Amino acid sequence: MEKKFIHNLAEIYSETAVEVQKARYEKAIASFGEFFGEDADGVRLFSAPGRTEVGGNHTDHNHGKVLAAGVNLDVIAVVKPTDDGKIVIKSEGFPVDEIDISDLKILSSQKNTSAALIKGVVAGFQNNGYSVGGFKAYTTSNVLKGSGLSSSAAFEVLVGTILSGLYNGGAINPIRIAQIAQYAENVYFGKPSGLMDQMACSVGGFVAIDFKDPSAPIIENINVDFAKYGHALCIIDTNADHADLTDEYAAIPKEMKAIAEYFSASVLREIARADVILNTAILRQKYGDRAVLRALHFFAENNRVDKLVHSLKNDNFEAFLGSINESGNSSYKYLQNIFAVSDHTHQAVGIALNIAESALSRKGACRVHGGGFAGTIQAFVPLDMLQQFKLDIEKVFGADSCHVLSIRPFGGTEVTLAE
Repeated sequence: MEKKFIHNLAEIYSETAVEVQKARYEKAIASFGEFFGEDADGVRLFSAPGRTEVGGNHTDHNHGKVLAAGVNLDVIAVVKPTDDGKIVIKSEGFPVDEIDISDLKILSSQKNTSAALIKGVVAGFQNNGYSVGGFKAYTTSNVLKGSGLSSSAAFEVLVGTILSGLYNGGAINPIRIAQIAQYAENVYFGKPSGLMDQMACSVGGFVAIDFKDPSAPIIENINVDFAKYGHALCIIDTNADHADLTDEYAAIPKEMKAIAEYFSASVLREIARADVILNTAILRQKYGDRAVLRALHFFAENNRVDKLVHSLKNDNFEAFLGSINESGNSSYKYLQNIFAVSDHTHQAVGIALNIAESALSRKGACRVHGGGFAGTIQAFVPLDMLQQFKLDIEKVFGADSCHVLSIRPFGGTEVTLAE
């Protein structure tokens, strides 16, 4: 196996985190042996990160642009191949999933389950002519579930990375793994997500992605060190699980695409803002005001990604922060993904944004993170304010609700414990 398909702990997590991560993997190896009742000799290790979206809120599903990154929270797996044609995955804290790779029928009873994700990834591999086979795995994750860090995408990418490593020599392109993972989530799991989550988890690093042609997305690596600019990247967990809000998410691409279809286009990327403006009266009457506002958000947010990238490339961090705040403002007012209309009494994201804005005192930036409606917000916090910022946040949302993240240089990968 070529070196590029396997990385050690220092490469993935940094030198300072090696001992902690080594203990984590060793514990997972022991848990594998205990659960499956067999020797853990010869196991192989895999990892896939969660992701943070920095720009491009709800643009990917309409073939827009995003700025995203893999982060230092991940799901890891201890794996052994088997020859019985079955995939058995025990995820720490969850029931075991078992599928037969000879039976990949889509079942409505499995919608919104991890078993559906596994089946979907296997089916995606077969549809693309890749080799598949059985394995047993024990997984553990520190990617916050329902937090906007894309725990489901990380899991999908992990399964794809395992199949690539075990049965395809680790040679499947991470872009293809991401596309297969999206297929699993759309078709088998039943959530009409775009491709950003899976792409950021699979590719890793800090990347600008243009989905104008989702079959061949344009990816540009952006070199950035937020600490150089005196800021930390934080994710604030509001402890409001968004896992059961699929209908709220689904309404966003549905409404955006309805606007596009009026112009005989399939997605908003194929039309211009001027088209919507010139036909606003008709569109409002036909599709409603929210659909029009969400379309207008798309055009501004898509352009905003270019502004974010330009600011970073030109070392203009203040302009970058300004665009982050603009993104949050647009998401709140036009995209309207801060709370679920089906449950207006719960608005944890709005509360978090208010607390963060007050704590930042017109410095840094904050915005809704990920799909929205519940889960998390993102904040760029001046380092000299970080301690007090965390205190202010955790007074409201509890201990360890403010997570300081770092960018992970690799996406889905096989892991070695050797130095």
